[in-house]
Amino acid sequence: MVETQVLIAGAGPVGLTLALDLGQRGVRCMLIERNKTSIQLPKMERCNARTMEIYRRLGIAEKIRDAGLPRSAPMDVFLALSMSGPPLVRLPYPSVAEAKAEIAAHNDGRPLEPYQLISQYTLEPLLRSIVEAQPCVTVRFGCELSSFTQDAGSVTARVSTGTGPDETIRAAYLVGCDGGSSTVRKQLGIRLQGEGNIRNLRQALFHCPELYGRIPMGKGRHYHIAEGPLFPFIILQDSTRHWTLHAAASSDGEMAEIFKRSLGMPIEFEMLSVNEWTQHLLCAERYGEGRVFIAGDAAHLVIPTGGLGMNTGVGDAIDLSWKLAATLAGWGGPQLLASYDRERRPIGLRNVKASGAAMSGRLSWRAAYHPDIRKNTPAGAAIRAEMASRFDVEQRKVTEILGIEAGYRYVGSPVIWPEAGDGPDPDDPRYFPTTWPGARLPHVWLGDSTALQDRLGPGYTLLRLGGSQADVSGLERAWRATGAPLEVLEIRDEQAREIAGFDLLLVRPDLHVAWRGNRLSDEAGTIAAVATGRLSTDIIHSSRRAISSEPP
Repeated sequence: MVETQVLIAGAGPVGLTLALDLGQRGVRCMLIERNKTSIQLPKMERCNARTMEIYRRLGIAEKIRDAGLPRSAPMDVFLALSMSGPPLVRLPYPSVAEAKAEIAAHNDGRPLEPYQLISQYTLEPLLRSIVEAQPCVTVRFGCELSSFTQDAGSVTARVSTGTGPDETIRAAYLVGCDGGSSTVRKQLGIRLQGEGNIRNLRQALFHCPELYGRIPMGKGRHYHIAEGPLFPFIILQDSTRHWTLHAAASSDGEMAEIFKRSLGMPIEFEMLSVNEWTQHLLCAERYGEGRVFIAGDAAHLVIPTGGLGMNTGVGDAIDLSWKLAATLAGWGGPQLLASYDRERRPIGLRNVKASGAAMSGRLSWRAAYHPDIRKNTPAGAAIRAEMASRFDVEQRKVTEILGIEAGYRYVGSPVIWPEAGDGPDPDDPRYFPTTWPGARLPHVWLGDSTALQDRLGPGYTLLRLGGSQADVSGLERAWRATGAPLEVLEIRDEQAREIAGFDLLLVRPDLHVAWRGNRLSDEAGTIAAVATGRLSTDIIHSSRRAISSEPP
């Protein structure tokens, strides 16, 4: 029997990210994948700002950028009648190099890292090579989870290799990152809730090396072709020589004809693959049971519109990893792992909703289509103008959602200190920096030109800001009693204090704020107990309600 601390089923970007963070924290884990090699299909093609911040913290952001779309490439989005004509709408978005320059020139709390276009068939092998270099992590491809049982102290999994008898692996915890048809989720009896089987489409991958340099309307990443009823959607891949096409074609062969017609110019191309896929808007009714958890597509299935699938899964992984490490190390209380569902499932539901809204917007501008759209007549011009007007509004709900990507907040978490009031809207698509407990720590440039986030270690950090002399010895004593890692970091920069709004911030290993204030008074022990999962905020809420209901 093979033994490990954490068994991860599924070596897509979510499982690989989870394994990498666990490995860097010294947790022994085994990552198994039923396929014999990494994915050969594009699937996702963009890491958003929050995902890139996570990868920066893991020390691999620049490796990802080196492997992805060149930093100087524009990220514009177009609506056109064909790839050879003028655009009906052009939505300009900065290249990575331009976005980084903007971030460097401002100190207003905006995210530290911009997005990065990288095809999944590029990202997965890169992550795999990095994970395989971790001494604590074992990676096994061609190894499929068949079944598992769990008891109070462990999980026992049966694994099929296809080349011999089944193997048995015993772990302290099991995490299913095994996709939409998750074996782990199904065996736990967890249902998916929402709207499934919405629409069937095909995705084709093309090799067309000359196209990128020959598009008259300009370079970009997304090209929406205003040709109903199929509305071909052409996406640039990271090499700039490969493209994907999404369309509701009736056959694989039709995809090549649709691509040729959408190009509108004579150019050589080769169709490399076609696969069918189905749109879903689904979220699991719970994210685990006992010692078994699910993450990524196993927990939530979204329409790719908005790019919230893999990126949401990376957020799952980075929330769960440090909690598993803390529990295995002995300092994580019982509420810590329980908080994974309480924190991440609302984000899953929120992002399913946001994905659905983005798709509804896309259907709205497509509804303006009429076969006369190409005619050089007043009626044709009016059709084009109406579709362009709708596209200009609705497409922004897909590409301008930084608040959804990086502004999420863990509302009602049992391990986040409850602050009076409602707090900022966690569903606002616009991004506003905030240190409200549960939110991600905003980026701040310090006086020495380093980033505040880069100064934080792998454990908890208590930030003492703006030259505050607040006594934190009580929290340090309480923290030592838990055995959890805590670093007190003095940051005298006034801009950091201004953005934070408070003298003291307690930041978790995943960069989410656990508590804030100007002094600790006599609550230091309770704050430490809540943040490390030894005491649930539900008890604090109950106590506050009881006090408020007492007669004067």
